[in-house]
Amino acid sequence: MSEVLTLIVAGDPDQLTGGYVYDARIVEALRQRDWQVRVVDLEGRFPEPDGTARQALDDALAARPEGAHVIIDGLAMGGLPDVLEAHAQRLRLTALVHHPLADETGLGAAERERFLISETRALSAVHNVIVTSPFTARRLADFQVGPERLHVVEPGVMRAAPARGNAEVPRLLCVATVTPRKGHDVLVEALAALTDLPWTCDCIGGLDRAPAHVEHVQSRIAAHGLEERIHLLGERPADALDEAYHGSDIFVLPSHYEGYGMVVSEALAHALPVITTTGGALAHTLPDDAGIKVSPGDVDALANALHEMLDAPYKRQTWRKGAERARTSLRDWSQVGAAFAAALQRGAA
Repeated sequence: MSEVLTLIVAGDPDQLTGGYVYDARIVEALRQRDWQVRVVDLEGRFPEPDGTARQALDDALAARPEGAHVIIDGLAMGGLPDVLEAHAQRLRLTALVHHPLADETGLGAAERERFLISETRALSAVHNVIVTSPFTARRLADFQVGPERLHVVEPGVMRAAPARGNAEVPRLLCVATVTPRKGHDVLVEALAALTDLPWTCDCIGGLDRAPAHVEHVQSRIAAHGLEERIHLLGERPADALDEAYHGSDIFVLPSHYEGYGMVVSEALAHALPVITTTGGALAHTLPDDAGIKVSPGDVDALANALHEMLDAPYKRQTWRKGAERARTSLRDWSQVGAAFAAALQRGAA
């Protein structure tokens, strides 16, 4: 008899951000293992929920039969602990946490404290918690989640051929939604110091999450006269994104914080050397011999790392070899699906 469960997510489940891609890959992998998985997308505003969001989550949980197993993405549940508490005794609830909402860049002290209190309550209402990195598992100690309820299932990758690069002019690739946490403005300032070197930079990621920040990044690009070299391309479908990886020479992710950093693993799957930060789990996601890690928000350090990789092709080749070594050890999504299923079964036991 196959396992049956429901996954609840905030908004459109086909969004192309790391958390939603993780969710979609897990659903696909579980279905391949003959699990019956229903995905329920919630209307309303998240993570600061409005009345529509509250009603949508309550209705979704109320529709599940007694004893049903329900996984709720952290974005959909962190702001609604009272709704979870109302259904916690009737359902088997598992939280899927990519990173705490309280850790989002740009929050004020009051917002951060509100999320901390709300998420702590929400996580106390669920039976088990699955996180996507050991870093996030340790972080949840501050949310009173003990190790007996925690299961770590790191993301997988899609198998890919090594990148071929972009010939004479190195192409930088950044894959991240343009929001304050992702650090595009830091990247622009760092690249502005390197105009004497040949390079172009393609930034792939949604432009609709933080319009004011997008305008800020665009204004900094224009202020430095880099419109012909830095391109904000918006989201791209999977085939176009794969082609972007293949046609690039260096991957860069200047995030202030990541709960894992799936795109770093995707870059390694394409044998791309990586420049990223030590923000959150990124300090551990990137192997030391596959690229350079700098402190988040440090423009000078990022510029120096970019200069070193752009100006010394022989060093870049050394990091590429490190990326090729890392590539062989990455798990595919089928293996991750097996680990996720095992975590759910351990939690049920």
